[in-house]
Parts: sequence; structure tokens; C-alpha cells
Amino acid sequence: MEEDIIEKYKKAGEIAKKVVSFSKDIVKENAKAIDVAEKIENEIVKLGGKPAWPVNISINSIAAHWTPKQNDETVFKKGDVVKIDIGVHVDGYIADTAYTKEIGTNNWKDLIKASEEANKAALDLVKPGVPISEIGKVIEETIKKYGFTPIANLSGHGLNKYETHVPPTIPNFDNKSNLMLEEGMAIAIEPFSTNGVGKVIDAMDSEIFKLEEVKPVRSPVARKILQIIEKEYKTLPFGKRWISKRIGGLGLEIAFRELKRNGVLHNYSVLKEESNGIVSQHEHTILVLDTPIVTTL
Repeated sequence: MEEDIIEKYKKAGEIAKKVVSFSKDIVKENAKAIDVAEKIENEIVKLGGKPAWPVNISINSIAAHWTPKQNDETVFKKGDVVKIDIGVHVDGYIADTAYTKEIGTNNWKDLIKASEEANKAALDLVKPGVPISEIGKVIEETIKKYGFTPIANLSGHGLNKYETHVPPTIPNFDNKSNLMLEEGMAIAIEPFSTNGVGKVIDAMDSEIFKLEEVKPVRSPVARKILQIIEKEYKTLPFGKRWISKRIGGLGLEIAFRELKRNGVLHNYSVLKEESNGIVSQHEHTILVLDTPIVTTL
């Protein structure tokens, strides 16, 4: 991995660390999710980065891909278990990090500790030549030690320039794979623990989209949206509310439907634990080098 690329990953990670610290004070009882999301995303820009995706704010049994829509009325309530998943990029090089906070109670401290300790144990194993199954194994064993279950169909992943999910897949269980970590990879390790069955399902369409393929579109509004995406977000996920601030009016929804229908945009699904179990998550980004660098820790 070239030194200038390493430096961009590190800069993104430094920004992400500061944003995590900033966010922990504003994720609190009665705070509106939309206010928290926009403050986090604005802080990323203020510190010299760009959001790599809309901040994911996943509450209780929701595990991933929920972000508030424009004018969303969702508020954090006492007892909520909130996952904050933050992405920062510098020239396309991404820092991916997440933590879990319980609002005003202490009922789920062991569940939260399970994913946090699993993340730490996995990071300690990372170096070139380590089988990814070994990382999955230590995640699974750590979470089960606390009496909970890892979510098997969620995983860590590789990162690339302007790409959030590339090989390798980093499992949250021992998948028996012989695939090994290679020098120069950037990976995000993200254990999810639950008191449920350990599987997520699609719950609903989210407010998060990604450019799938550039194709001709008919409506002027759809063409304008596509121009914004190509210029501002490239192949990174983005929020509909980001677009709505640029393009208002009734034509927005019609244009999004056209873009989805024509296969131009991928619409992420909100992922929910199948048995409505409570979910916790922790995540860090690490560069696989002879001396590994955890950019977000």
C-alpha cells in the first residue's frame, strides 16, 4: 500500500475518531434522530472529511441501514439500544466505525460488551497471512462467552477507494474458510451480538441509495439527480434527504422511482433481527500491514 494512500486512510480515521467522541454526547434521551444524523454529518465536513454514507442509526432490533428521512420525528427513548455507524472518506479512502450506546439504562451492558470485546479480540489477530476463519472464530467465541449470539448473515468487509464493501468478507463466526488476509488490504471488522436467533431479515426500504449503473433516464429531475450522484458521491451510498436539500418538489419521488425501476439506483434495505432480538455492534477499520494500523481507534 502506497504511503500517500495510507495517510489518507489515517486522516479519515482521525476524523472518524473525533466524530465518534463528538456524537456520544448528543445521542441521548429525547434527542431527535434527524438532528443527531445531521450534526454528525456536518461535523465530518467541518473536520475536513466527507460522509462515506448517511450515518446509520439503528435502534434496538434494527441492526443496520436505518437513517432518518427529512423531517423525521424519531426520538431516542430511555432504554433504547442505539447503534451509530459512521463513515468518513478522504478522497475516497474510507474510515468505517461503529459503537453502541444504551440510553439512560444499564440493562444491556453485557450485550454491548460482547460486541465490543469481540471487536478487540478480532483486531488483535489481524496481520498478513491470518485465515479469516480465525477472525470469525474469535468473534463467535467471545460473543458466546457472554451468553449471546453473533449475527451470522452480517459481516465485516474490505474497503477500497469509493467502495464500501469489497472482498474479503470477514465473518462473525468460524466459516472454515482457508482465505487469508493479504498485505495491503483495508478491512472493517464489525461484530454484531444479539439475544435473538442471530439472523437479520429485510424489514423495509431504507432512505439509503447507491449508484448501481449509469443509464439514460427520461425525466429532467432524474437526470439532475444522476448528475449530482456522479459528481458528489460516485459509487458511495448516499441519503435521499441529501438529494432533497438540493432538489425539492413532488418530482423528487417520481424521479427516485424511475431511477430504481431502471436499475440505476440500488435501495438498501433496513435490516432487522429476525426474532426481534436486541442488537449491539462495534466496528473499526484496520490496514493489513506488517505492523497493522487501526485507523479508527
